[in-house]
Amino acid sequence: MARHDTARTIAALVDRARAKGPVRIAVADAAQEVVLATMQRAMQEGLAEPHLVGPRADIEPLAAAAGLKLDETCLHDSGADADAARLAVGLLRDGKADVVMKGNLHTDVFMRVLLDAETGLRVPDKRVSHLFLLEVPGHDRLLGTTDAAINIAPDLAAKAQICQNAIDAFHAIGVAEPRLAVLSAVETVTASISSTLDAASLTLMARRGQITGAIVDGPLAFDNAVSPRAVAEKGIISEVAGRADILLVPDLVSGNMLAKALEYLGGAKAAAVALGLAAPVVLTSRADTEETRIASLALASLLWRSGGASRATGMGEELHRTMRAAPMAETDCHPLPLRDLAK
Repeated sequence: MARHDTARTIAALVDRARAKGPVRIAVADAAQEVVLATMQRAMQEGLAEPHLVGPRADIEPLAAAAGLKLDETCLHDSGADADAARLAVGLLRDGKADVVMKGNLHTDVFMRVLLDAETGLRVPDKRVSHLFLLEVPGHDRLLGTTDAAINIAPDLAAKAQICQNAIDAFHAIGVAEPRLAVLSAVETVTASISSTLDAASLTLMARRGQITGAIVDGPLAFDNAVSPRAVAEKGIISEVAGRADILLVPDLVSGNMLAKALEYLGGAKAAAVALGLAAPVVLTSRADTEETRIASLALASLLWRSGGASRATGMGEELHRTMRAAPMAETDCHPLPLRDLAK
């Protein structure tokens, strides 16, 4: 099998998802014009069967402005923010939706609902992580960056599961054996830079079967991970260097800066999803464009069809990895405020 037997561009990824038919998508707090415009386009292109969740009084005028006919979709009247998120997740748990999408609400509110131990989409012993899939102009392949939105300062055990989540996602889009670069500032193991120590450990873990399905190497600086010229100049010998498919970043701050720099200054097209839950979750910024949302929906659709997530009712049995993270406190996952979400 060719290493890249699937899409090399976001457009090709969307085409592949479209060819497989629509998925049922529950949109948490859909009262945002760009969200509704995205759903109209997703319906027209055969990507999605939308379930719009949120205050009817807010959704109806915005839907009219976006040209979305509500009699062609399902509208679930609810409160805003957390109330809408809980109802959207409930649709999936009840088997009425396949994918969940964040609408016009804050990520911290959405994540708290997703991670609720009783009513959310948590899977035992699975770490939740985020994946940006980027199409960078002039680069020859789609580039995964993880984790730039959920895990703030992951330790070694968390990084191992973040790696595995991203690897499994790349399998779902057709990359049989992705190359994963564990990033740091340098390509040598240096005791004073802790991310290089984690990188060396993750490389060894992959060689010994604790992380599976990919070629893993690190530490590698960003240039060494993506540029064959930089690799040649520095004389680095590696199966991953210069040809990475996935970039594992040291922490959320560095990953967020990297992904957004590529998008906003480098002109990259992006898709964004949360992984490690009982179903794929479209997790974009409220500032993201319709194009990014369509791409993210397409990625989530392919992930769902791959069977990589436990589907809807009952959540299913999850295979335990060799590295198992302790139960993840919400405050370790995302900087959640302590306000009462019921308000």
